[in-house]
Amino acid sequence: MSWVPSPSTARHLFYGVLIGFSLSFATTSVALAVRERRREKPSEALTLRPIELRSDEILDGVTGLIGNTPLVRINSLSDALGVEILGKAEYLNPGGSVKDRVALRMIEDAERQGLLHPYTGSRIFEGTVGSTGISIATIARARGYDTTIIMPDDVAIEKVRALEALGADVERVRPASIVDKKQVCRNLAREYALHFTSENTHGAPASALPLHHEHPYTLKHSASSVVVTTAEDPEHDAHRNGNGMANGHADESEELRTKPRGFFADQFENRSNFDAHFDGTGPELWRQTNGEAVALVAGAGTGGTIAGTGQYLKSMNEGVIVALADPEGSGLYNKVKHGVMYDRKESEGTKRRHQVDTVVEGIGINRVTKNIELALPIIDDAFRITDAEAVSMSRFLVQRDGLFLGSSSACNLVACVKLVQKMGWQNGEKVVTILCDSGNRHYSKYSLNPRNDEYLVKAGIPNDIGLVQDLLTKPYPPISSITKI
Repeated sequence: MSWVPSPSTARHLFYGVLIGFSLSFATTSVALAVRERRREKPSEALTLRPIELRSDEILDGVTGLIGNTPLVRINSLSDALGVEILGKAEYLNPGGSVKDRVALRMIEDAERQGLLHPYTGSRIFEGTVGSTGISIATIARARGYDTTIIMPDDVAIEKVRALEALGADVERVRPASIVDKKQVCRNLAREYALHFTSENTHGAPASALPLHHEHPYTLKHSASSVVVTTAEDPEHDAHRNGNGMANGHADESEELRTKPRGFFADQFENRSNFDAHFDGTGPELWRQTNGEAVALVAGAGTGGTIAGTGQYLKSMNEGVIVALADPEGSGLYNKVKHGVMYDRKESEGTKRRHQVDTVVEGIGINRVTKNIELALPIIDDAFRITDAEAVSMSRFLVQRDGLFLGSSSACNLVACVKLVQKMGWQNGEKVVTILCDSGNRHYSKYSLNPRNDEYLVKAGIPNDIGLVQDLLTKPYPPISSITKI
């Protein structure tokens, strides 16, 4: 005898099946509608989602490793202040610093302009305190160029060894102000580039070329001469042919194009420096913070990082505060605050021949470069950071976070603390900064063992974390807003 369900049971079964089909249909319809809407108009959340690094991607050589660096929370400072101090970990670039971005952009732009051709025996020249030279040497080796780096003789020896390991020719000279005509780091690099090109192309002698040009220097040459020019030079566009190519490139012979030539990178005046950060660092920070960054804190050596990154962030949100971290011996602090490029070490009776001497390397300058000109209009505030504060921050980060960062990174983080306290922030505001390089290039100056730290002892700088602890416990006098001076 077969079982026959009762009328009530059959009715309940029917309703159950009907409801199940209805829910399935409704869920599918909603999912399809949401997907279609996202295709037609991406939401803000999708547009600003953080960068995701794919482990299955194959990158194009060493240059493929440059950029898309992570944003790391500095736990000790963030927890103490009640905000989010976020550092762009630029020391994870293959060359070990933020300068990898700049070096790559300068070389790529030079190749696009026909100023450099790979594997022709060409050589790149630059004057630097180390990081830019290491980045140039790294990328140049991968792109088929030789390098000559001129640097001060007081930089950390680790940088010299890194350059030599990369096959760069290194010349060390006495430090001098950037405006000094005998400032051989920059000016000697330019002279060497001119001589190198002239000798290999049988062009005009370098002594006949202008050395006082204020635009970014690049080199081009024709069959009979070597000239210094720039994309900002009005005469540069006047010398273009019908194909829009600069003379010395489109109309040069194949034989001349394959001749070795010298290229003066000139990071201080080269617009590629700014562009590298406006097109790279800035957009990355904006996406990684979901557009919620309230401030950018950065130092300035050439000015390219703070100018390019700051300009981009302000183009997305005018309310983003851009603050400068400036070390002792640099005049930028007073330039921002009072409109005058001046440092107290230049005062009457105390001016030193080499007032740029400082423990902090890589940032600080007493000259307005083309890249700094682009930065000044968007810098809202500046903080003077002493050598002692930078060293104390370096020690503090090692002890509390396990982060061994370079001197310029430490400088930036001291300025972050001062800015947060000055603004009175304590509600999780996102403050971003640049972790320029790691401390492994500063062992000789930032020894982790106080008993062996002869450099700091001679400089009279305390080797402890006391100053940072004081900064965190004795807040900077807060104000309601920043007014640019």
